[in-house]
Amino acid sequence: QVQLVESGGGLVQAGDSLRLSCAASGRTFSSYAMGWFSQAPGKEREFVARASKGSGTTYYTDSAKGRFTISRDNTKNTVYLQMNSLKPEDTAVYYCAADPNSRTKDSLKTSRDSYAYWGQGTQVTVSS
Repeated sequence: QVQLVESGGGLVQAGDSLRLSCAASGRTFSSYAMGWFSQAPGKEREFVARASKGSGTTYYTDSAKGRFTISRDNTKNTVYLQMNSLKPEDTAVYYCAADPNSRTKDSLKTSRDSYAYWGQGTQVTVSS
């Protein structure tokens, strides 16, 4: 089992950058694929980005491509989401999540159901 704690959210202006961090407990962090999801008020939680166990393979939702970068440091048990050129529509609570299944199908890697462990979320607010 792993516990996840996000940090780095805040209030920024459009065009600014933020780096979210997610610290994981436990010794098995390197064996989990890690993802970031966002949930805006009144909306469902949506996939943002995913990094494979070794961070060699990454996935992004279309709105994040070119602006956000997911990375991980397995020596620090931490996954990051670098968010650049932020827009008001990026305003949401951002959650990190861990997928312990080493055989998750590509078609399911963006699904909330593939992630067994979740953090408590960090609020990102982008003003126009």
